[in-house]
Amino acid sequence: MKTGPSRASPFSAPRALLASLVLGGGLLLAGCAGNPPTAQMAVTQSAVNEAVSGGGNQFAPIETKSAQDKWTQAQAALSNEKYDEAKQLAEQAEWDARLATRKTQAAKAAAALQDAQNSIQQIREEGQINLQLQQNLQKKVQQ
Repeated sequence: MKTGPSRASPFSAPRALLASLVLGGGLLLAGCAGNPPTAQMAVTQSAVNEAVSGGGNQFAPIETKSAQDKWTQAQAALSNEKYDEAKQLAEQAEWDARLATRKTQAAKAAAALQDAQNSIQQIREEGQINLQLQQNLQKKVQQ
């Protein structure tokens, strides 16, 4: 008895390909979910430190406190291996810290501008006094 070559179903190859793609995609997603957001955590820590050291507690206390609180929550989430939550909190903390830094810079610039304007006003007043003294001196000389 002669047996012919076995014929596979024409759908078996696409099904196998689909199954491997689904399995590979699932493994990829599972792998991504299990990675701690170390880069984001480092960026956030730097931003929070910059906000605090730059004077954020004085010039932008609400934003600085929010950044510090979210940073603490992000660290706790990271410790509990809740990586998505840790990343989200770290991103929020980073933006709060950057806002605090910008508000601090703006407040310092406004203070510097006010100091410059005060100095200019003082120079003008001194110039007026000197001008009046010169005019009075000239009047006395002419008499």
